[in-house]
Amino acid sequence: MKEPVFSKATLGRLPIYLDYLRTGDHGENISAAEISRALGLGDVQVRKDLNAVCGTGKPKIGYKTTELIAALEAVLGRKAATPVVIVGAGKLGKALLDFDGFDEYGIKISAAFDVDKSLLCDRILPMDNFTNYCRLYDIHAGIITVPAACAEEVCDIMVKSGITAIWNFAPTVLNVPENITVCQENLALSLAHLTMKLRK
Repeated sequence: MKEPVFSKATLGRLPIYLDYLRTGDHGENISAAEISRALGLGDVQVRKDLNAVCGTGKPKIGYKTTELIAALEAVLGRKAATPVVIVGAGKLGKALLDFDGFDEYGIKISAAFDVDKSLLCDRILPMDNFTNYCRLYDIHAGIITVPAACAEEVCDIMVKSGITAIWNFAPTVLNVPENITVCQENLALSLAHLTMKLRK
């Protein structure tokens, strides 16, 4: 069975539903309407989100609360977080390494790697160890936070190490095989779009 693909907006709401369901006594069953009222969200949107997570609720009954919590935890990876590594332990890399918001989405930054030996510590490891680390801990997702000139080389190392999903912060387009997924993040461009709206 093909897993559902969630939009960024939906993924942003799922942790809100889960946190709400975990707090307080909601009884054996709970409806999308009840959740929407409590959270101030649209009833249709909540129902659509929950249907994507665990199917349609029963008429006049809703969803079994425990089953809905379990389904949300499974989607968000709360029971088994996905390990991710970072290459580039500069200011941005360190900020991502220390950011605890990834936990909400079942993601754990397990380590960062860098060639600068002065940066090495418990969670920042030498780049020479990268491939062995990824294979040892079965890691398939990586974040690139190195300068553009180094990004392609880092990408090649990631691919050879078994990484199949890359979040790239370097301002350059990566050349990857068809089976590799790359999410390109351009912070400057995002800010430029925002400031352009101020001028309108």
